[in-house]
Amino acid sequence: MATANRLEGIGEYYFSTKLREIDELNKQGRNIINLGIGSPDLPPHPAVIQTLQEEAAKPNVHGYQNYKGAPALRNAFKDWYQQWYGVTLNADTEILPLMGSKEGIMHICMTYLDAGDQVLVPNPGYPTYRSAVKLAGGVCIDYGLKAENNYAPDFEALENLDLSKVKLMWVNYPHMPTGQLATANVFSKLVAFARKHNILICHDNPYSFILNDHPASIFSVEGARDVAIELNSLSKSHNMAGWRVGVLCAAKERVDEVLRFKTNMDSGMFLPLQLAAAKALTLGREWYNEVNAIYAERRQKVYEMLDMLQCTYSREQVGLFVWAKIPATYKNGYELSDAVLYESNVFITPGGIFGDGGDGFIRISLCGSLTRFEEAIERIKKTIIETRDAQTASR
Repeated sequence: MATANRLEGIGEYYFSTKLREIDELNKQGRNIINLGIGSPDLPPHPAVIQTLQEEAAKPNVHGYQNYKGAPALRNAFKDWYQQWYGVTLNADTEILPLMGSKEGIMHICMTYLDAGDQVLVPNPGYPTYRSAVKLAGGVCIDYGLKAENNYAPDFEALENLDLSKVKLMWVNYPHMPTGQLATANVFSKLVAFARKHNILICHDNPYSFILNDHPASIFSVEGARDVAIELNSLSKSHNMAGWRVGVLCAAKERVDEVLRFKTNMDSGMFLPLQLAAAKALTLGREWYNEVNAIYAERRQKVYEMLDMLQCTYSREQVGLFVWAKIPATYKNGYELSDAVLYESNVFITPGGIFGDGGDGFIRISLCGSLTRFEEAIERIKKTIIETRDAQTASR
């Protein structure tokens, strides 16, 4: 049976294939330490789990739910945005809970793109933007993000493009994979650019609480709601990646438009899960500080590992990963990633999976215990580093 044309040029997600390879290596007894995936290994707050347990035990919560989400969850998102981002949203009309923000990426593309419509996609950037655009029939137009420009869009270069067919622009700050923080200035320029060219900005914002004391929303910029949609998620901020709870925030018109597609694709989330997510959104500063203290300690180990590999990196980046430039002794990030995997039994992500703008980089996840990071360091030290030192000494 032939597959649909929309799948042409769409490969299986990189981590899906890589995890299968790692599984095979583990069957061979390799015991791979996986430092590539951004799946939080810490649990949600105990009160969140307790809420899920208590609500799920009730007999009347197991039916279909409202497509727009439970009022309790929408109001919790409204309060969360007000408390942490200083943004006022209408819980009835401007908030749409999602089964994870990745779902929202696809919903947005399917809602707004016709065949041949163009979309500005960051390079390097989250690979799902590109695949969702293609699956919806759109055409990806890369815009490069470079370290020398603090991984901000080059608006001068964008103005020199033919933007007549561009309908959407994917944006992501704090940026994944580079960890670049959002700035009010970049957000303001994005809003002005979108207004000038009638482009819908799609801001993906799941990392704003990780190792960052000042979470920011694009809606903090005046006029942003006229030209932007923002996605957010509890996956990283509340250690709830497998729960699949996200949100789309936008003006009423945009929410209604996306809802037209969403209601034909899924149903409402399990109510106890929504109520537990609402509980998570009430957690205070102490929760974020506790989680970030753990990540900060792990990040020091990642720095140690990167120093051994002779990589260079910024200590100003935030989020769940560390992005680093590889030494000139390696052709690209894939070569370094493979060397560490096959020689040291440690998996780190090659930057090239995020676009050719990431070819000279690697990315290491902070999701793993200190013991795992220490073991990874010892493995790399005993294989790659000792081999390198021996080769240097023999010259």
